Formats: sequence, structure tokens, C-alpha cells
Amino acid sequence: HLEKFCLKNNASYLNREDPDLPVCFEQTVLVWIPLGFLWFCAPRHLVSLCRRTQVGTKHLSWRYIFKQVMHPARHALVDLFGRMALGWLEEHMYPYSGRMQSLDLMYSIPLCIYHDVPRFCLFYISFGLELIALILSAVADVPPENPEVGAVFLSRITFSWFSSMVVKGFKRPLVQGDMWELNDTDGTADINQRFQYFMQSELGAARVRFQNKLKKKRDKSRDKAQEEAFQNGLGKGVSQDVLMMVRGYEKKKKKDKKKEEKDHPNSWLITTIYKAFKGILFESAFFKLLQDLLAFVSPQLLKLMVSFTQDPSRFAWEGYLYAVLLLLVAILQSLVLQQYFQRCFVLGMKVRTAITAAVYKKALVVSNDTRKESTVGEIVNLMSADAQRFNDVTNFIHLLWSCPLQIGLSIVFLWFELGPSVLAGLAVMVLLGPINGLLATKARTIQVKNMKFKDKRLKIMNEILNGIKILKLYAWEPSFQAQVEGIREDELNVMRKFAYLTSVSTFIFSCAPALVSLATFAVFVGVSPNNLLTAEKAFTSIALFNILRFPLAMLPMLIAAIVQTTVSRKRLEKFLGGEDLESDIVRHDPSFSMFTIIIFTCSSMDVSLDIKPGRLVAVVGAVGSGKSSLMSALLGEMYSTKGFINIQGSLAFVPQQAWIQNATLRDNILFGSSHEERRLQGVIQACALGPDLELLPGSDLTEIGEKGINLSGGQKQRVSLARAAYSQADIYLLDDPLSAVDSHVGKHLFDEVIGPNGLLKDKTRILVTHGVSFLPYVDEIIVLVDGVVSEVGSYNSLRASRGAFSEFLDTYAKEQSNQTHSESEDTLPDSPLEDTVSVTLKREDSIRRSQRNGRLDVRLRKKSSLKKSDNVSDIKKGQRLIENETMETGKVKFSVYLQYLRAMGWGYTVMVFLVYFTQNVAFIGQNLWLSDWTNDAVDYYNMTYPNWKRDTRVGVFGVLGVAQGVFVFIGTLLLANASVDASRILHSRLLNNILRVPMIFFDTTPIGRVVNRFAKDIFTVDEAIPQSFRSWLLCLLGVVGTLFVICLATPFFTIIIIPLAVVYYFVQRFYVATSRQLRRLDSVSRSPIYSHFSETVSGLSVIRAYGHQDRFLKHNETTTDENLKSLYPWIVSNRWLAIRLEFLGNLVVFFAALFAVISRKTLDSGLVGLSISYALNVTQTLNWLVRMTSELETNIVAVERVSEYAELENEAKWVTDTRPPEKWPEKGRLQFDNYKVRYRPGLDLVLHGITCDIDSTEKIGIVGRTGAGKSSLTNCLFRIIEASEGRILIDNVDISTIGLHDLRSRLTIIPQDPVLFSGTLRMNLDPFDKFSDEDIWRVLELSHLKDYVAGLQEGLQHEVAEGGENLSVGQRQLLCLARALLRKSRILILDEATAAVDLETDDLIQNTIREEFSHCTVLTIAHRLHSIMDSSRVMVLDAGKIVEFDSPSNLLQQQGHFYAMATDAGITREETTVL
Repeated sequence: HLEKFCLKNNASYLNREDPDLPVCFEQTVLVWIPLGFLWFCAPRHLVSLCRRTQVGTKHLSWRYIFKQVMHPARHALVDLFGRMALGWLEEHMYPYSGRMQSLDLMYSIPLCIYHDVPRFCLFYISFGLELIALILSAVADVPPENPEVGAVFLSRITFSWFSSMVVKGFKRPLVQGDMWELNDTDGTADINQRFQYFMQSELGAARVRFQNKLKKKRDKSRDKAQEEAFQNGLGKGVSQDVLMMVRGYEKKKKKDKKKEEKDHPNSWLITTIYKAFKGILFESAFFKLLQDLLAFVSPQLLKLMVSFTQDPSRFAWEGYLYAVLLLLVAILQSLVLQQYFQRCFVLGMKVRTAITAAVYKKALVVSNDTRKESTVGEIVNLMSADAQRFNDVTNFIHLLWSCPLQIGLSIVFLWFELGPSVLAGLAVMVLLGPINGLLATKARTIQVKNMKFKDKRLKIMNEILNGIKILKLYAWEPSFQAQVEGIREDELNVMRKFAYLTSVSTFIFSCAPALVSLATFAVFVGVSPNNLLTAEKAFTSIALFNILRFPLAMLPMLIAAIVQTTVSRKRLEKFLGGEDLESDIVRHDPSFSMFTIIIFTCSSMDVSLDIKPGRLVAVVGAVGSGKSSLMSALLGEMYSTKGFINIQGSLAFVPQQAWIQNATLRDNILFGSSHEERRLQGVIQACALGPDLELLPGSDLTEIGEKGINLSGGQKQRVSLARAAYSQADIYLLDDPLSAVDSHVGKHLFDEVIGPNGLLKDKTRILVTHGVSFLPYVDEIIVLVDGVVSEVGSYNSLRASRGAFSEFLDTYAKEQSNQTHSESEDTLPDSPLEDTVSVTLKREDSIRRSQRNGRLDVRLRKKSSLKKSDNVSDIKKGQRLIENETMETGKVKFSVYLQYLRAMGWGYTVMVFLVYFTQNVAFIGQNLWLSDWTNDAVDYYNMTYPNWKRDTRVGVFGVLGVAQGVFVFIGTLLLANASVDASRILHSRLLNNILRVPMIFFDTTPIGRVVNRFAKDIFTVDEAIPQSFRSWLLCLLGVVGTLFVICLATPFFTIIIIPLAVVYYFVQRFYVATSRQLRRLDSVSRSPIYSHFSETVSGLSVIRAYGHQDRFLKHNETTTDENLKSLYPWIVSNRWLAIRLEFLGNLVVFFAALFAVISRKTLDSGLVGLSISYALNVTQTLNWLVRMTSELETNIVAVERVSEYAELENEAKWVTDTRPPEKWPEKGRLQFDNYKVRYRPGLDLVLHGITCDIDSTEKIGIVGRTGAGKSSLTNCLFRIIEASEGRILIDNVDISTIGLHDLRSRLTIIPQDPVLFSGTLRMNLDPFDKFSDEDIWRVLELSHLKDYVAGLQEGLQHEVAEGGENLSVGQRQLLCLARALLRKSRILILDEATAAVDLETDDLIQNTIREEFSHCTVLTIAHRLHSIMDSSRVMVLDAGKIVEFDSPSNLLQQQGHFYAMATDAGITREETTVL
């Protein structure tokens, strides 16, 4: 029945001017489509409904209620009212009308019978209500916090839920607070958990594979060795020798083992990523497949369209139908494509997050050996650059199968058009393949080199920034600048090579489509004279070739990206697969006593110990005897060869060099424990931090800078001790915490915290110390000599045994014996030490007030002990030390673009533009020629096609094609040179300026922020900007060319261009404003991830000792999530834009087709084909143009950021016209003349009119309480801070008139913190290679390092690790002494140089200084008064004024400030006479 009904007169419905759908079609197909959709979607909805347990009433919003009312209303209206009304009408008005008996037709398209008005009205009312329902369904019932969660289907596929963010971003610059919360599945914790789960199993399997491989290798080589032995004709009787040989071989193998360890478990990372994210991977694959198939529908429609224009007898509606179909297919394709991209980018984001989190987690458990293999800079690079590479590749990973699929389909369709001649085009493509492969492998080696140089440059930059103060004091900047510039030059050469390679491959690829179509068309016309190139053949083929262009261009790029990623993959696998700390070195077995070490042999030690609970054990020994190594061993950080350690209870650890976080002082002490005010105050008082807190602007809420920059050495050490004391652990490992503080502060800390009556008296304490005075009060002393325990016992028993310990004492106790004696008499057990400490306010250099924002006047010391400010928010303002990173907002200024173009050079810029323009002209010319060529098919219809005509056609077509390639090649080459020039100029300006900015800048700017400029931003300038600039230019010219061709074909189209352009402009402006700000938020929120990471790596031992790894992981997750909050909206913003632009592009196609139909009488089919095939291409180009504009804007921000730091205000000139005499200063006479100084304009004076005269060769001691201005004085001598009034004369030369380098290079300082740079020992002593090796050996001898250095394999060429980590602190200090000796200047400043040194080294340094610098003027900033008792005069500073200045003996008689300090330190008049 259905068949008869449906097939009867279908044709008749279509073969007329106004076609209609057959009733049958309406009642079947049109009903089935929505039904099918409903059936398809229903199950999923029902499942989600069933899963919900309770129904929330909070969803009853007005939108929800309105929707619920809408549906019944519509049905009621139509059904009830309609039936009643129509029934009445039929009875009364049309009793004879036999038409439309059935009401069912009401839902079909009405036949506009005007006398049937009620039915007509009802249809439209019902249709209107349907439309309203549809629109309502696109609005969420309840607008949630994150609109995406409640977004409905329509809103999801068009990304309309994001519009609110775009509008907000357009009205005002977005800030981090505007970001929506992440979905749970996108959060770091969730991603990391999944990734770790799969990583464990994959890595385990890879390790097994790796072990087996090694075993096979070993067996093979052993067999080989034995075979060789037997082949030498030795019988069985000589098996002994064989054994010896095998043993010898094994020894050799041990040497090779180091090399072998370079191997590591590999090829597990990719499978882990696949398993962890396969869901989203398959979803995106499905969308990609759909999109690829849809792409081939348009060329077929184009073909129909062209054949329609050729046949004037066909009905017009066919043309309109094709135009509408073109639009529909394009829209569908756009929707699918955007869903695919969204999934891919989210996948990329997740992969990057997973890798970042994994690297962080690994860094917390990595063994010291693995950690030493890579510097902090390299590990941070794994997190930033390598993770980003993975992100970029996963975005496009599906192209691996999609490109071949597209190529295959194109060829099939082309075969239908042009037959076997397609093979000619195919052959050209295949030939281009290997060339590409060759270029890719070449590119890979270049890329590896480039990464090496980048790492090297960043490592050196990191060190320069960490040791910038030393560089300034020593005037060493030029040497380091030259080092960096050298590496940079290598890097640029590699980059230039890479750019040339790229331009060759670009040339091949821009020629490819032209060559392919040339070969195909030429063969097609040449094969037989009957083959005429018609418009439909030519333009369908061109449309297919255009589809083909994308996979062909993408494949090589993808291969190159994958190649780069394999480099990153290896680096990541090596780090993530590295050895972890052995968790079983330290056991927690209750059957042993509290603390046992049983024959614990590490690489350098052999120790057996047993420590009872609650004891205080001191560890003593000379420099390099292994005290710090013992501490590391107890923490389980050393590599154990045999034996084990047993520890019961929790640990707290105070390292030798305090590790301070960039957080408030309170957070540094609490370190993750809960805040208890009483306990906190107790700890603060015991650690003598009370007086310091009075000086800090926000008390304990003051923010501490990176690496504790705004605390002095002693304050850092006491904060570190306070952290341990607050933690309430069972066992305390104290690695020489008393060395960085004054003797009396040290005594206070010992009595109040560590000693027998201190806070920790019931705990087990292991104290490494150099202070002889504390030894009588400890329970047990362990003496280490060369990594071996030589004696253990109480103080008295060891004194009696006359072993190594008594020698140790005799060496040190001479100068201290009087002191300990007098101290023990002075301080009666019950005398309140607290006051002494508050009064003497320790030695430690003054807090660098440079960081205060003018909130602190040192003289206004609050007398009240810790008075809490009631208004915490006031404190908060005063305590911001590190300003938030400035973030440019709004549109990037045009001047930034000009700046970049200027750096590239105007000549280059203009030439590049012209060359690319010519290329575009050639492209349009080629297509117009083709369109003309296809008209020959009409002209020579049924005639023979002349050969000369054929050859001309093919020849010109080919020439124009190759011309395009040549021009692109030239353009790319020019651009490559220009961009390398720009990179060089921008980097050298940045570097040049950063080395010349005043010290104050580094005190208030976290290093990570500056490094970020040299890493991320320079990377962008090097690689991203040239690429996006080129793409942008090509896209722009492409779009202009396309519109030109369409207007040429259908002049009507110009009417449409204006409104489209307006819409386009607005969409783009809306988007760019939001996107740019999101990008900026992304890069600003990325900095904390890296700075927190490098902070973690430098404080690893502390974090592990306290067992706080989980807390730091959590913190890392939070910081990463903050970053994702701005990254995710950025991804969505791209989709939001793309879908809107593609709709615009689809309209261009639609109108091009529509106007072609309208004016088909006047057009020739060649032009129709040309304009539509161009229009089909415009969608993508338009989209790319906005993306590129936005990307260029985003990337150009890097130029803005680089130039921001390249334009910071500089300190004075390094060298000026007035240069001092060659030998200046000959005498070394110093005069201060009413010298006043402040750290910044608007702040209070730090030194108030200092006037004094220091004769040549005088030895001056400078003393004063914290904040008295001692360090400011040295800073002024070196002009680290400039005078606001008065002057300093050295040998009658005013130092403010000469260049900084002339001044700084003639003075010598031994700074408080010994800073070393990675490089050779020689470079650390003499970076300019001024001195001979003999000179250097001589100073090494004087500084007691000769034996040590001579014992090293490389001698002076010995590599110093980053920050000098492979030398002990004492050795570093001695190296700084050697530096001073080498300079031989007449003025020496000693800044608390004896802080971190044991007494032995201290002795060595003091004696050397006395002997070697006897002819110099020496200024000593003292913390142990003993060291300055023999100076000619002592300067006592208080609140920036000189209060006393005389010889020590006179000052003691005056009984003023100095006398009080001396009494505190236990020095009496009698002693000075002895001294």
C-alpha cells in the first residue's frame, strides 16, 4: 500500500517550476527523522535520570516553570481548540468542501488557501510556539556557577554558554577572580591520579624489560670474553687465567656501567598517556572521521552546481537547493570540527598537566644521584618546555591517521573525475615524501642541539641572577655577559639553520599543489585529444586538490613536531624513570632502641652508632670530615652500600644553609602545622625572634621574599630552627644551626632551645657544631675523622682519653678558653638571658630595608615586646615585599609591533611583504588562467583541440605554479634572516639591561619572574613570533585574494562584503580582547608553578625530613589548577570564535552560490566554479586569519614583556670619561664627608650624615646592632646604593664621579654568603683570565686550598656544580678568600665572612688576612667581637650614626655602647690587654 501510495507520481511533483514534497514523503521521512533522533538520544538521558537519587527543588526557576507550561499549552491550544473550532467550521461554513478531511495535515506545510483562514492561523500559531520552545530549550534552567555544567545541547554545540565571559572580557580586562571553577575531571588531582595509576604499571613493565636487556648484554659479553680466552689455545688446565680475565673484564665493565646507566627504561610514556586518556581520544577520533567524510560532500555539490549553470533549461529551484545544501553541509561540518578541536585541546591540556604533576611528584622522591644529573634549570625545563611539546602534539595527534584517509579519499574522487591521469599527480606527491623525511631527520638533530644551548644558557642565567650581588661587587658582569652572548650566538646559528631548512620544506610544499595539479591536468589533456578540460572537471578537481593540500602540508609539520617530542619523551622518561630514594635505608623498627645506625657505609663514610632516646648528641670534626654527609645519611638521602638505619618517631631537620619559603614568616615557622598562638609565641621567644619581629613591618605576617631575601643570614637560621622547634617531632637533626649567629645569640639558642634545659630537652637531638663552648653540656660526643667515627663518649671521658677529640679541642680552645671561662661565670643559671638578647639584638647584617615600601623607620622601634597590630589588613599592605607581576591589560600597543619590525629591519620587512604579495598574484593568475582554459571546452565543442593551444595552456599554468613556490621560498628565507636578527637584538638588549639595573630591583623581584623573561618570552620571540607573523601575512593575502576573485565573478557579492566584514570585525574584537587577557592570565599564573617548583627542589631535604611531600603536592595541584582555570576558558574561547567565524565563512559560500544562481544567464561556468571553489576555501582561511591575528597579538606580548625589562632604569655608568689613575687607590685612604643615604627616594635616611677619616693600612672594626647601618655602609662604598647627600673620597677621588666598574674592580670584599658559579674553579677565581696559573696556585696555597685542589683530577679545571654544591661551605668560603687575595687591592671589606665556618677555617682566614693584607686598609663588619679586638679602631654605629669611634681599649674605658656589647660577649678589659 505504502509503495503504491509513495512511488505513484513522485516525479511529477519535482518536474515543475514550484516543486513540492509528495504527501507520502512528508508523512514518512519527515516524521521518522525527529523520531530517530529521539530514539537515539533517549537511552542516555534516561540513564542519567535514573542515576539521580533525590530531586532538588532548587531547580524551580522561572525559566524551568515557563518551559514546563509551554509544552502543554501548545498541545492544548492546537489539539483542543483546533479540533473544536474546525469541527464547528466544517459543519457551518464548509459543509460541501471536500478538501482536507484530515486534521493531520495541519502539521504539514499549509497550502495557503486563504478561505481556510482558521487552519492557516492555527498552523502558524503552533509553529511559533514550537520555535519559542526550541529557543527556550537552548537556555539553562538554572544559571550555575560554571555555565558549562548547566549548558544545554544547543548551547554546547555552539559554545554559547561561553558568551558571558566574552562580553565581560570585552567590557573590562578579565582578572583571575573572573575564572570559573574547574570541572572535577579537569582538575590536576584527578588527572594526576589517573596518570600515576597507569604509569606505575607501565614503568614497572619497562623496568623489567630493561633489566632483561641488560642481563642479555652481560651474558653475551661474558661468553665473548670466555670464548676469546679459549681461542687463545689455552686448555682447561688454565681455567684460572680465564677466571682472572673475566674478573678483569668485570672491572672494565664497572667502568662502562656509568655509561650504561645513561640507558634507562624507555618507551613507556606514550602507552601511559594513551591508557590514561583513551576515552577522550576515541571521542575526538569519531568526530574527526565524521568531519573528514563531510569534507568530500562539498566538491560533489560544486560539481552539480557547475553543471546546473551550464544547462539553462533546468529549473531555478535546483540551483537554490544546491546553494542551501552547500550551506547545510558546511554548517554541519563546522559543528563537528569544533567538537573535535575542543576534545583535542582539552586532551593536550590534560597531558601537559599530567606530565607537570608527574615531574613534580618525581622530584619529591628522586634520589640524589638522579637529581645531580640534571640542574634545577633543566628540571624546570622538563616541566615547561617538554610538557608543552607534548601538549602541542596531542592537539593534532589524530592527523596521523586522518591525513592518509583524506589523501586516499581525494584520490578516489579525483579518479572519477580525471581517470588514470591522477596517477601523475600522485607520483609527484610520492616523490616529495622522501625529501620531506630527509628534511625532518635533519631538523631533528638541529632541534636537539638547540635544546642543549637553551638549557646551557638558562642555567648560566639562573646563576647570574642568583649571584647578581656578587657580580656587582666584583664588577664581573662583562665576563658573564660574554659567556651568555657566546652561547646565544651558537643558539642563533642553529636557529638560522633550522629556519633555512624550514624554508626549503615550505618551498616544496607551496609548490606541491601547483605541481600536482599541473602534472594531472597536463597528462589528462595530453593523453588523448578527446579529453577536454571542462569547468566541472577542473573545479571539482581543484576543490579536491584544496582538500588534499591540508593533509599534505600538515603531515610534515606533524612529523617534525613528533620528532621534537621524541627528544622531550626521552628526557622525560629518563627523569621519571630514574632511581627513587631507597625507602628501606631508614627503617622504623620498634625492637631496636630509638636510633641505630649499623655499619652504614655510604659512598664516603663508614659509621656505626646507637643513640638512646632523649639524648643530646654532638657531632664534631674538621671541615670535610663528613658531618653533613652523616646528616644526609640519617635522612636516608645517601646511597647505602651495606647496613641500615633504624629510627623511631618523627624527624625535624635544620639544614646548614637555611631554606626559607616565599611565604609569610608565620607560615615559614608553622610549616603546615596548625596555628597555636601560645606555642608559636613560646618558640619565637626561645629562638630570639621577638626583637626581629618588632623590626619587620608586618610582624610575623611579613612576607618573606624568595630564598629569604629580606632576612639576614642569622635570621634565616633562627626561622629555620623555630620551624623545627614548632614541629614537635621526636628527633631533631641540627646541622650546625648556631654557626650563622653571634656567640651570645648562639648561647641563648643553645640554652633556650637545644640544650639540657631548652624547649627540646626531652627529645633526641643530634647537633653538628663547631662551637666548643657547648660541648661540656651535651650527653654524648661523636668525633668524625675522614668519614669514620673515631671516638664516642661524654666530654670528660673524651678529654681524658687524649684522642682526636682533645687535639680538636686544643686547636680551638686557645682563643676561646678565656671566653668560655668568663661566660660560665657571668651567666648564672637563673639570670634572665632574655634581656641580654633583646638588648644586644644579635649581630647579623641589618635587615635590608630596601624592600620596605617606606613603611619602616628603623628608629621607631616599638619598645613593647611582640605587640600585635589590631588591624591585620594594615600590616598586609606594609608587608607586600614582592609586588605582583605587572600584567599589561587592554590592547597591545601598535608601537610594540613597530618595535619588532624595527628589530627585524625595515628593508627586510618591506621585501618580505612585496615577495609574498607577488606570490599571491601568481596564485590568482594561475586560477584565472585555468578558468579561461575550461572555456575552451565550450569553444572547441565537437572540434579537434589544436596542439599549440594545449601546450600554451599547460605551459603558462605550470610557470605560474612554480613562480608561487619560488616567491614563497624567497619570502621565507628573508623572513628567517630578519627574525634571527630581531631575536639577537631583543635578547642582547634585555641581557645588557638586566645586568645594569640597580640591586634594589633584584631584591624586590622574584628570580623566577626574570628567568621567565629569558626562557618563555625569548623562546616566543625566537620561534613563535616569526611563524605566526608569516602565517598571518599569508592568511591576510589569501582572504583578500579570495574576496577579489568572488567579486570578479559575481559583482553582486560586493554588497554582502560590507555587512559580513562588520560582523567579522566585531566578533574578532570581542574575542581578541578576551583571548589576549586569558593568555596573559595564563602566563602570569604559570610563573608561580615554576617558582614553587624550583623552591621545592632547593628545599627537598627539609621537605622530606619533615615528611611534608603530600602537602607540597597539594600546593602544586592548587597552583596548577589556578593556571588551568585561565587555560581552559582560553581553549573554549577559540572554539567560540571559530564556530562563529565558520558560520560567516559558510554564508560567504552560500551567497557566492546564490548569486551565481541568480545571474547564471550572464556567467560562464568557469567563473562560477572558480568563485565557489574559492569560497569553499575561505572558511578555513578566515578562521586562521583571526586565530593568527590573535596569536600574533598574544605572542607579541613577549616582545612587550622583554622590552619592559630592557627599559628598566639603570644604575650609574660602568665606565665614565673621568677615569682614576691606573694604580689608584695606592694608599687606601677613606674619607666619609657628611654622607647620607636612603634606599629609595621617599624613604627615610639609613645613614644620617656619616663623617670620618680612615688612614691607609688602618684596620677598622665596624659594630652595631641589627639595623644600625653596617651593611649599608659597605653597600655605599660599592655604590650599590647611591648617596642622597655628601660624598666618599678614596685617595682624594670622589667615588661618585668615576664609573662603577672602575670603583668596584679596585675594592675587594669577602661577602657573607660565599657564592660560586658553575664552571671551572679557575673561572670562579679569575673570570677574565687576567692572571697566570702560578698566581692562582699561589693564592690557593695562601687560602689553604692548594692540597685539596691539587688532589682533584682536573686541578684548576675542576667543574664546580651549580651554586658550588660539590664543595663544603667552608671550602666555598676559602675560595672567596682566594678571590680577594688574587685582586690585591688596597682596600678590603670583610662582611661577616666567618659566619658559616668552623673555628679551624675561621682561624685560617683570620691569620691569612692579618699576614697578606697587612699593607691594606681593612674594614671588618664584626659579629664575633674577638675578631676585631686587635683592630686599630672600632666604629660603633647606631641608627645610622657613628656613636663611638676609637681604639678598642679606649672604648672599653669609656664604658659606652661598645663596653656594653663587649660585656655581653664576655670580653673584659684584662683580655684585651692579652690580645
